[in-house]
Amino acid sequence: MDEVYFPEFITVTCFEWLPLIKRQQEKSIIIDSLQFLTLKNKIDVHAFVLMDNHFHLIWRIKEGNKRSDVQRDFLQFAAKQILKNLKDDDLELVEKIEVNLKDRKYQIWQRNSLSIELRSEKVYEQKLNYIHNNPVKAGICILEEEYEFSSAKYYILNEKNWQLSR
Repeated sequence: MDEVYFPEFITVTCFEWLPLIKRQQEKSIIIDSLQFLTLKNKIDVHAFVLMDNHFHLIWRIKEGNKRSDVQRDFLQFAAKQILKNLKDDDLELVEKIEVNLKDRKYQIWQRNSLSIELRSEKVYEQKLNYIHNNPVKAGICILEEEYEFSSAKYYILNEKNWQLSR
């Protein structure tokens, strides 16, 4: 029997909730990485929101790919690019993420990202609404579709600004 791949809701938090993805260039790294994985036929992105210190996704890993491998590679690649940007532009933040552990000198992401398989339409809709309401709840915008780094515009206005499947 073939393995069934359900969509998943994931939350990735920046190390110590620091605003490591506050700037547009760091958010673009995450978007570009998701677009790359989509083009390589590894994932479908259903929804996302990128905040200053964390992000949420609903994605589905495509058949033939292992979730842990895809997620690890995605987060490692994004972390390396974000660290490179920070070293060029924000040495104060770089000092805050220096951990000097056995396997790394710097840490961008908190360990053990939250991941929930979405097996029911009710839970899927709940997580979708949670994602799109995140910037409103944070006081960044009044309407969900006003926030640039979210898939809300697609769902509400049918504006597709990203090359992500869905």
